[in-house]
This record gives sequence, C-alpha cells and structure tokens, in this order.
Amino acid sequence: MRTHSERLRRNLLVGGSTGVLLALLFLFPTSRNHVSTPSVSTVTPGIVSTSPGTGDITVNGASAGTRYGPVQVRITIKGRRLTAVTAVVYPSEGGRDREISSFSLPQLEQEALAAQSSRIDTVSGATFTSDGYRRSLQSALDAAHFRSAG
Repeated sequence: MRTHSERLRRNLLVGGSTGVLLALLFLFPTSRNHVSTPSVSTVTPGIVSTSPGTGDITVNGASAGTRYGPVQVRITIKGRRLTAVTAVVYPSEGGRDREISSFSLPQLEQEALAAQSSRIDTVSGATFTSDGYRRSLQSALDAAHFRSAG
C-alpha cells in the first residue's frame, strides 16, 4: 500500500511530465506538419522578356506546389541553349527549409544546365524541392517552346 506522500510524488511527476510534453508540442514548429502551401508570393508564369538583339528569352515557369511550399524557376535561353536557371520562389519559411534550399538549388541548376532539360536527378534530402523544381522548369521550357539542341 502506497503512502500519501508516494502518491503525491507520483502525481507530481506525471503532471510535470505532461506539462513539459505539452509545452514542447506548443513550442515545436509545426510548418512541416501541414500539407497546405504557405502564403508565398509567386511571379507570373510565362515569357518575361525577349531580346531580339541578343536572341535571349527569359521565361518564368509555373509555380509548383510542394509539401513545404511552392517552387518556381526562371530560365534564360539563348539560341537553342538553356543558359540560366534560377529559383525565384522556393521553400524558405523555416531554418531547415532554408538549409535544404541552399544546398539543393545550386545542384539542381547545375544539373538542368548540363542536361539542357528537366530530366534531372533528385537531390538527396530534397525530394519535394527537386520535384517542384523539375515541374516548374518543364513548364518554363514548354512556354518557351524549347527543345534541347542535344
């Protein structure tokens, strides 16, 4: 049989533990727990500019929604070559989002320029960002009626 002080100690321990867990739940960032897209401005998809003198065309891809926020790219084409791919919108709401974007976006850009298409590999640890990047890139290439020279 437990004494009154043992029951009190046990109740305080259970109550204190519950309080700590509740505090952690309220303090823990929940942006990753929601599937909804955060409210982030995107740019209007389609042709942004053409330069008859240089032959450059700049096109925004459509915004591609991902679990962690939209991804949208802008491409530049000169002649029949993809010369630049820039992510203009990407997940950046939390520290982890910024970390993933900072290492994955340069890799995705490099791969897109090398492939001259949206057929690029997924960056490990950035599956959702990679998928959104590919979809936005393909929409920009489609809007520009781009077919790789290779």
